[in-house]
Amino acid sequence: MKEYGSSIQKMVNYLLTIEDRTTRTRQAHILVELMRQLHPAMKDGQDYYNKLWDDLYIMSGFKLDVDSPYPPPSPDVLGKKPQKVGYQYHNLKYKHFGQNINLLIDRAFNTEDADERRGFVSYLVRLMRTFYTAWNKENVEDETIYQSILDISKGKLAPDIALIRSEGLVESSPIERADEQPQRITAQKNNRFSNNYGQQRNRQDRNNGGGNNNRSQFRGGNNANNNNRNPFRGGGNNPGNGGGNNRRRGR
Repeated sequence: MKEYGSSIQKMVNYLLTIEDRTTRTRQAHILVELMRQLHPAMKDGQDYYNKLWDDLYIMSGFKLDVDSPYPPPSPDVLGKKPQKVGYQYHNLKYKHFGQNINLLIDRAFNTEDADERRGFVSYLVRLMRTFYTAWNKENVEDETIYQSILDISKGKLAPDIALIRSEGLVESSPIERADEQPQRITAQKNNRFSNNYGQQRNRQDRNNGGGNNNRSQFRGGNNANNNNRNPFRGGGNNPGNGGGNNRRRGR
């Protein structure tokens, strides 16, 4: 196998020449670890180690007889073709629009209200225009989209297309029926969240308000103490200053 190189192949060939099964098994485990180090980017998982042991058996030509943690693969696996994946082909004439456009056109045809059906077709025209420009560089004309809708619907939406050609598109989108609309509980969740958030903010404001009042009272007490100290300082300073002035005059 090319991804391991000729040196690993020579080591595998040497394993086949070892007669002692215990020694051969120990050397096989060492060789598998060496093969793992050659590809450090690979994930260390159970499937990866299983792949390494399968590669070791393949390089030995399925002749290696050791006590491995995984059963040896069958030689028929190498020449076996992979199974065919069953894709869903819908025989689309316009593959760049996709199968969903066909389903939407069928739903538009089954719409009973004429105004709602016209809005549905107008919505399809805009949607198909975006799909067309996603796969083609040039701008698409409305007549090309109209003809595509007629081909997909097999002429069932011809009256609506003719009305749109004469009067233009309608600025609307298909309306879902009440029974088809999913239940929306986001508004209730948002209301609950806002109520909970408001209650938490009120609690925080109350706690902060109580703390501010306590702080203000504490600060007020300090101011009171400062006021009590001021007369003492004033009395002490004034006589002292006065005395000092008298002493200076005496000098």
